[in-house]
Amino acid sequence: MTRRLAEVAKKVGVSEATVSRVLNGKPGVSEATRQAVLTALDVLGYERPTQLRGERARLVGLVLPELQNPIFPAFAEVIGGALAQLGLTPVLCTQTKGGVSEADYVDLLLQQQVSGVVFAGGLYAQADAPHAHYRLLAERNIPVVLVNAAIDDFGFPGVSCDDAVAVEQAWRHLASLGHERIGLVLGPGDHVPSARKLAAAREIAGELPEEFVARAIFSIEGGHAAASRLIERGVTGIICASDPLALGAIRAARRKGYDVPGRISVVGYDDSAFMNCTEPPLTTVRQPIEAMGRAAVELLNAQIGGTAVPAEELLFEPELVVRGSTAQAPRDGER
Repeated sequence: MTRRLAEVAKKVGVSEATVSRVLNGKPGVSEATRQAVLTALDVLGYERPTQLRGERARLVGLVLPELQNPIFPAFAEVIGGALAQLGLTPVLCTQTKGGVSEADYVDLLLQQQVSGVVFAGGLYAQADAPHAHYRLLAERNIPVVLVNAAIDDFGFPGVSCDDAVAVEQAWRHLASLGHERIGLVLGPGDHVPSARKLAAAREIAGELPEEFVARAIFSIEGGHAAASRLIERGVTGIICASDPLALGAIRAARRKGYDVPGRISVVGYDDSAFMNCTEPPLTTVRQPIEAMGRAAVELLNAQIGGTAVPAEELLFEPELVVRGSTAQAPRDGER
């Protein structure tokens, strides 16, 4: 007990006597200090006293699928900062292959009696993935916000970048450069944002041959493999569902001896960190990460405060950022 008092006191920056008063429900402690002590208990992994267990912690789970794709650390920075400004402590939960799963993290967060959870990319975007942990959160009435498109049956509010507008911007850009054989590198078939991108491409193209659509896992290697197939089928412009996929597409073109953008033009999606530093600098569609992250926190905080939030999706407008990976389509003799 003495060790626990000392650790919590050091974490919060108060005396052990103050921590003791909070744990024993004694008066004379400000609400801000009381909440800080309870949050420190949660963060350090100590159980709350029995009489305080009915209160939710000032913790918010921030669940990400990975940190290798720079877009997810970018979301974590914005969302974590916005939570901290509200006196909420983000608990970062990053899935690892063969390690802790999204469902495992949800169980851990429920044990810590978190105030809410923000998911920025996850299994909610895949129709064929396991979803029982989302239903568990709904049954427990835990505030939840989803970042980017989800399947329809969760009943959670969300914020998304408009996939249809993103593809329209990228497609019109390539078409304006004279590209007629435009292909797509997308995520798995059950991935909702990819399905939205594909529907938009079909609408704007009128007719999109199936061989001009390639599926991949979201990685540079996945982009390389998928783009190789498209290049063999004669495409000159490639629109990718993420920046790592686009970097893989550029690598695929170069491995085949094709210049980017002289022979093959590539457009990414996200405008994640350092895409202006690649060679060539990547033309991509920028997600408004700052606005989306802050909106997600506002939606979560409203729920935490007891306000009913409609289970709607807020769509944010993307922005095409033209750099050096796109150029005029090659003439017939150059293909």
